[in-house]
Amino acid sequence: MTRLNNTNLGRLAPEIASPGYDRGAVTPGIVHFGVGGFHRAHQAMYLDALMNRGEALDWGIVGVGVMPGDRRMQEALAGQDHLYTLIIKHPDGRREPRVIGSLIDYRFAPDDPEAVIELLADPAIRIVSLTVTEGGYNFHPVSGEFDLANPDIRHDLDHPAAPRTTFGLIVEGLARRRERGLAPFTVMSCDNIQGNGEVAKETFTAYARARDAALADWVEASVAFPNAMVDRITPVTTEADIAELNERFDVEDAWPVVCEPFTQWVLEDHFVAGRPSLEAAGVQMVDDVVPYELMKLRLLNASHQALTYFGYLAGYRYAHEVCRDPLFVDFLLDYMRREGSPTLAPVPGIDLEDYRLTLIERFANPEVKDTLARLCAESSDRIPKWLVPVIREQLARGGEIHRSAAVVASWARYAEGVDEQGQPIEVVDRLRDELMAIAAENGTRPTAFIENRELFGDLAADPRFREAYLSALALLHERGARATLEALVTTQGEV
Repeated sequence: MTRLNNTNLGRLAPEIASPGYDRGAVTPGIVHFGVGGFHRAHQAMYLDALMNRGEALDWGIVGVGVMPGDRRMQEALAGQDHLYTLIIKHPDGRREPRVIGSLIDYRFAPDDPEAVIELLADPAIRIVSLTVTEGGYNFHPVSGEFDLANPDIRHDLDHPAAPRTTFGLIVEGLARRRERGLAPFTVMSCDNIQGNGEVAKETFTAYARARDAALADWVEASVAFPNAMVDRITPVTTEADIAELNERFDVEDAWPVVCEPFTQWVLEDHFVAGRPSLEAAGVQMVDDVVPYELMKLRLLNASHQALTYFGYLAGYRYAHEVCRDPLFVDFLLDYMRREGSPTLAPVPGIDLEDYRLTLIERFANPEVKDTLARLCAESSDRIPKWLVPVIREQLARGGEIHRSAAVVASWARYAEGVDEQGQPIEVVDRLRDELMAIAAENGTRPTAFIENRELFGDLAADPRFREAYLSALALLHERGARATLEALVTTQGEV
C-alpha cells in the first residue's frame, strides 16, 4: 500500500491524477478558516486545477483550525505533507480519484495564535477565506445582530493579542496590517448564507467596532467581502471510503474526501489585493451573485430540508433512497416549482426547470450516500436562512406555503427525538436541548415550536402559516410522514 505524501506521488497508480506542478514552488497566498470536506472538494480543488495549468503558484492555501475538533484534521494532513485524495463518485459506480496539492500547510490556532496572526499580517496573504458553517458568524438567527455577549467574543475583545475565535484572529491580523501601513486582504466567505459576503462584512465590522471604532472604519472602507454561491454535495468521509481507497487504488490516506461530479462556484469579482484567475478553472465571475445564491439556497438547500425530516421519519437513512421514491420526488418538485421558484428573480444563463430536474438527479446519486442524519444536523442554523424567507415572501405575495409549512412541521416532529418506529433520533443541533424541550409540547401545545421567536420571528401569528403548519403536524402524528406527503401531493399542497 502506498502512503500518500510528496515522496510517493510518483508511485501512485496511473488512474490517480496527481499534482503536475512542483509543490515546493507553491507559496502561500490564501489563508482558509474551516478546512473540512467541502473546502477540500471545492475551493482547494479549483486552486489545484489552476496550478496544474501552471498558474496561481503564489496562491497556495494555508488552512487554519480554531475549534477543538480541528486538531484531528491538522494531524491527518501533517502526516501526509498536506496532500489528500478527492474521490468523485459517479452514479454508475465509477470512481475518479485525484490528489489535491494546493493546500500547503495547516495551523491549529489554539496551539499558537500568535503565529496565525503573524501569518495573516504577512503581505503575501491576499485572501482569507471561510467555510465556518452558518453558525460560525455569531449572529442572531432572527435579528441578524452580532452577538457581543458570546463568552469567546468577550475574551477576544479583552485579550486581542491572544484570541480564541475566527473574528479575533482575523481582525487582529488586519489591525497589525493597518498599524504597519500594509494593504488589507480580501475576506471571502464560501458558506451557505444568503449574502455571505455582506454577512461577513457586517459581523467582522461589528467585532472590530466593539474593539476600536477607527479600526472598524478602516475595515469597512478598505476590506473587500465578495459574495459567493458555492455548490457541491460532499458527504462526511466514512471508514468505508478510506477502506475503498486502500483496496481499489492502493492508497493510504488518513482523510480523503468524497463528492459528487457536479460543482459550481459563482463569485462576485470584488477583491482588494488581487486574485487567482479562477475563471480559467471554471468559476463564474459575476457582478451580482444574488440571483444564483437565492436559486441555490431556496431550491437545493431548502429541498434538502424538505426531504430529510420526512425521509428520516418514513424510515429512509440516505438522500438517494428518498429521491428514488416517486412520492418524495413529486413533493420536492412541487415545492421547488410552486413555492421556492416563485420567490426567485431571473437567473442569467440558467434554465430553472433544468436546474430543478438536475437537483433530483444529484440527490438520487446512490454512490454519494449522503446521510439524512447529516442533512438533519444544525437545523436551527439552516431552516431560518433557507426556508423561512421563502415562507415570508410567499405569504407577502399570497402564494402557496403549505409544503414549506409542512417541512417546518416535519422538523418539529423530528425534534421530538423518536421516529415512527419508536426508535430514538440523535438530534444534532447547537440548540438541541431547547428544541427537544419545545418539541415535547407538540402534543399538548401544537404551536409551541413555531412560537420560538428566535427561529421564526412572528410567523406563528400569521393565520395562513399557522393553519398549514398545524394541519401537517397533526397528520404527521396521526398517520405518519408518508401519508402526510400523499395528502400534500394529491391535494396540490393543502392538507
